[in-house]
Parts: sequence; C-alpha cells; structure tokens
Amino acid sequence: MTLTRLQNPYPHWCFTASNGDCLRLVPERGGLLSGWCHAGVEQLYMDHGRLADPGKSVRGGVPVLFPICGNLLGNRLPLPQGDFSLPQHGFARDRTWSLAALDDAGGPQRREGVRMVLTSSPRTLALFPFPFRLDLEWWLEGNGLQARLRLQNPGSESLPFCAGLHPYFKVSDLAGVGFAGLPEQGLDQRSNQPCDLADALTGLAEGVDLLARPKGSVALLDRGAGRRLQLRLTPPFDLAVIWTDPPRPMVCLEPWTAPRGALLSGERRLSVPPGAEQLLQCSFVVDQLVS
Repeated sequence: MTLTRLQNPYPHWCFTASNGDCLRLVPERGGLLSGWCHAGVEQLYMDHGRLADPGKSVRGGVPVLFPICGNLLGNRLPLPQGDFSLPQHGFARDRTWSLAALDDAGGPQRREGVRMVLTSSPRTLALFPFPFRLDLEWWLEGNGLQARLRLQNPGSESLPFCAGLHPYFKVSDLAGVGFAGLPEQGLDQRSNQPCDLADALTGLAEGVDLLARPKGSVALLDRGAGRRLQLRLTPPFDLAVIWTDPPRPMVCLEPWTAPRGALLSGERRLSVPPGAEQLLQCSFVVDQLVS
C-alpha cells in the first residue's frame, strides 16, 4: 500500500491499498476525501472547478461537518463565554488538516488507510472557544470504506459539539435512484416541517434536503448503474440526511449526530468532558443491486 503525491486530475494525495482500491485526499481543503475508487469505479462525485477555487465551498468528495451540522440563525452562537459566529457546517471543512498513512502494524488487524488530524488554533478558538483534537481515519475493507472520528478534549471545560460527514455519491440518473431502510416519516429541512419521506423523495431531481432517523442501515439504490451503496450507522452517529443539488448527477447520503441547531437547542447535542474523548463510526459498503 502506498501514499503518493499526484498532480492530476488535481493536486492530491493518493492512497492505494493492496487490492488496488484507492482514496484521493486533499488535506488542505478541509481534510477532504475527494475520491474513492472501488473495483476500478469511482464512487464519489467531484466538481473540479469549485475544488480549484479556495473562495468557494467544495461540491464533492466527503466534506467534514464540525462542530455543527447545518446552520445557526444568523450564524450566531451565543455562549456563556460570549457571542461567536459559526458558518454553515462549522469550520472543519475550511481548515488545513495533517495527513499520514495508518500505521497499525503492531495491532491484531492491520488497517489499510489514512489518518487526518485537525487541532484547535487561535483561528478556531475565535469561532468556537473550546480546544480540541479531531482525528479522522478512513480505511478500505473488502468492498467498503470505514470512517472513524475521534474527538479529544484537552481543555478544562466540557466540549459541546455536533458532527457529520457530507459524502457526494455519483449516480447515473437522479430519476433512477431509490432508497431502502428509511422510516416512513422524516423532516424537510428546507421548511423545518415533518414529511412523508416516500413522497418527498419523488423530488430528488428538483432538489431535496431531508433528515431521517433510521433504525439501521440506509441504502442508496442506483438502478441505472446496478449499484447499491449502504450507509451503516452506529449510534450516536445514526441520523441520515439526503440532499441533492440538481442538475449535478449526485446524491448526498450523510451521517449526522444531531439535527440543525442542536448546539443551541440541546437536541442530541454531544459533550466531551475535560480530558476525555468521543468516538464516532460509520461505514459505506458497495455491492451489486439485485433486481
């Protein structure tokens, strides 16, 4: 397995596993996993123009959402320490992360993948007054991609947070996409109103932003490509958001810990005591769609 620097189709690091699957990574663009190639097929969508423009948020790959998911009213975060301003989805996707290959040679089972790390700085503390260290590990396993976030609190106060991943999956045609494993009811995040998910998903080609609380895995069914992509959720990383941005040929199927505004409302808000840590895990598994 190797981790090499490449310039095409854009400057990135490429990790290649022993089975030939590979990950593309752009740590300076928010610890971005920009590509995941399984069995010779790229699974992720990428807008190369936006990736090349540091003034624009990335549309593609797997951006990291921390310390909030979604947005706050007026981007305002009032805390006992004062009033702070947090952009949509927080700041992790806008910062430079460090990158290294995983080194688990001494462990019982070697993992083939990478670790990226983001730590607090004067810039992050001006937005969110809590010191932290956030490790994001990606490793390839069989026909799947495993993700693990480890948040450590080196500070003297409890660290409140929400977290999510925002994967953009390539699809052959939005009209041919379906889902399995979703509950009947969800939340339309554009109107903040409850909705029937089956009805709401008929609007994929017009654009949706839906929050679901599944009891287990959720599968994206790309009928045109004959592919099923499962998001396997592990509490508390067990909410699922479905988002489309037509006409882009992609669907975001996102694991979140909490709904929008949770840092203020307290709904499912997580908190890490001083000197402690919180682990979040999920996985994405690709297989053939059986008709």
